[in-house]
Amino acid sequence: MKVSARNVFEGTISALVNGKVNAEVEITMAGGDRLVAIVTEGSVQALGLALGKPVLAFVKAPWVIVLAGDAGVKFSARNQLAGMVESLTKGAVNSEVGIKLSGGTLVYAVVTNEAVLELGLKPGVPASALIKASHVVLGVPA
Repeated sequence: MKVSARNVFEGTISALVNGKVNAEVEITMAGGDRLVAIVTEGSVQALGLALGKPVLAFVKAPWVIVLAGDAGVKFSARNQLAGMVESLTKGAVNSEVGIKLSGGTLVYAVVTNEAVLELGLKPGVPASALIKASHVVLGVPA
């Protein structure tokens, strides 16, 4: 399978909280990094989501917000994944930022070149990837 999402995470469902309309699905990836997705109850049924089931999580890089250092601010984004900038690829207008989490997972974000300068992003700098749980798309092996 080929997809356009820059971030494709493999993991196992480690928590599942069902609701009337939506469910909260926690995925544990290799190394222990965790990601939370909000999906409809229809998707839970259609995909057969259950504790311990392998799952793929897709997040497009432009949906990832980058935070440099510790701003001392609380955010509504469910996923606040701390790590270090590992890579930075500059383009004409935007840059791709690779953030390595403590468990080894790489999260890619696309931000403007201006943001890279303003945030002081470069390899080795502490940074966090903020991802809204509703921006995480789940899939299961067929």
